[in-house]
Amino acid sequence: MAKKNKEKENFALAPENYKLLIIGFVIIVIGFLLMLGGETDDPAVFKPDEIFSFRRITLAPIVVMFGFVFEIWAIMKKPSSPSHEE
Repeated sequence: MAKKNKEKENFALAPENYKLLIIGFVIIVIGFLLMLGGETDDPAVFKPDEIFSFRRITLAPIVVMFGFVFEIWAIMKKPSSPSHEE
Protein backbone atom coordinates (compact mmCIF):
# COMPACT_ATOMS: atom_id res chain seq x y z
CA MET A 1 0.00 0.00 0.00
CA ALA A 2 2.84 2.40 0.81
CA LYS A 3 4.40 1.72 -2.60
CA LYS A 4 1.13 2.70 -4.30
CA ASN A 5 1.05 6.03 -2.43
CA LYS A 6 4.65 6.76 -3.42
CA GLU A 7 3.81 6.12 -7.07
CA LYS A 8 0.96 8.64 -6.89
CA GLU A 9 3.35 11.25 -5.51
CA ASN A 10 5.54 11.00 -8.63
CA PHE A 11 2.90 12.52 -10.93
CA ALA A 12 3.23 16.25 -11.54
CA LEU A 13 -0.53 16.79 -11.60
CA ALA A 14 -3.57 15.07 -10.16
CA PRO A 15 -5.99 13.18 -12.44
CA GLU A 16 -8.48 16.03 -11.96
CA ASN A 17 -5.96 18.45 -13.48
CA TYR A 18 -5.49 16.24 -16.53
CA LYS A 19 -9.25 16.16 -17.10
CA LEU A 20 -9.34 19.96 -16.91
CA LEU A 21 -6.41 20.17 -19.35
CA ILE A 22 -8.35 18.06 -21.85
CA ILE A 23 -11.40 20.32 -21.44
CA GLY A 24 -9.20 23.37 -22.06
CA PHE A 25 -7.72 21.77 -25.16
CA VAL A 26 -11.22 21.10 -26.51
CA ILE A 27 -12.17 24.75 -25.88
CA ILE A 28 -9.10 25.90 -27.85
CA VAL A 29 -9.93 23.56 -30.73
CA ILE A 30 -13.51 24.88 -30.80
CA GLY A 31 -12.14 28.41 -31.03
CA PHE A 32 -9.95 27.52 -33.99
CA LEU A 33 -12.87 25.72 -35.66
CA LEU A 34 -14.90 28.92 -35.31
CA MET A 35 -12.20 30.70 -37.33
CA LEU A 36 -12.54 28.30 -40.27
CA GLY A 37 -14.32 29.20 -43.47
CA GLY A 38 -14.52 32.18 -45.75
CA GLU A 39 -13.18 30.30 -48.76
CA THR A 40 -14.46 30.86 -52.25
CA ASP A 41 -14.35 28.89 -55.48
CA ASP A 42 -13.36 31.96 -57.47
CA PRO A 43 -10.14 33.65 -56.26
CA ALA A 44 -11.21 36.91 -57.92
CA VAL A 45 -14.26 37.19 -55.64
CA PHE A 46 -13.75 38.84 -52.23
CA LYS A 47 -16.53 38.56 -49.66
CA PRO A 48 -15.61 40.81 -46.73
CA ASP A 49 -18.76 40.01 -44.73
CA GLU A 50 -17.76 36.32 -44.64
CA ILE A 51 -14.08 36.86 -43.88
CA PHE A 52 -14.53 39.71 -41.38
CA SER A 53 -17.58 38.30 -39.62
CA PHE A 54 -18.17 38.67 -35.88
CA ARG A 55 -17.61 34.95 -35.43
CA ARG A 56 -14.12 34.96 -37.00
CA ILE A 57 -12.83 38.34 -35.83
CA THR A 58 -14.27 38.58 -32.32
CA LEU A 59 -15.87 35.41 -30.99
CA ALA A 60 -13.24 32.85 -32.05
CA PRO A 61 -10.22 34.73 -30.59
CA ILE A 62 -12.10 35.25 -27.32
CA VAL A 63 -12.90 31.52 -27.14
CA VAL A 64 -9.25 30.62 -27.86
CA MET A 65 -7.95 33.06 -25.24
CA PHE A 66 -10.44 31.68 -22.71
CA GLY A 67 -9.16 28.19 -23.52
CA PHE A 68 -5.56 29.22 -22.85
CA VAL A 69 -6.53 30.93 -19.57
CA PHE A 70 -8.48 27.80 -18.63
CA GLU A 71 -5.37 25.69 -19.38
CA ILE A 72 -3.22 27.85 -17.09
CA TRP A 73 -5.84 27.59 -14.36
CA ALA A 74 -6.05 23.80 -14.84
CA ILE A 75 -2.28 23.51 -14.34
CA MET A 76 -2.21 25.77 -11.27
CA LYS A 77 -5.31 24.33 -9.56
CA LYS A 78 -4.67 22.31 -6.45
CA PRO A 79 -6.52 18.98 -6.24
CA SER A 80 -9.76 19.20 -4.27
CA SER A 81 -9.21 16.02 -2.29
CA PRO A 82 -6.05 15.90 -0.19
CA SER A 83 -3.90 12.77 -0.51
CA HIS A 84 -4.10 10.46 2.47
CA GLU A 85 -0.67 9.50 3.72
CA GLU A 86 -0.37 6.39 5.82
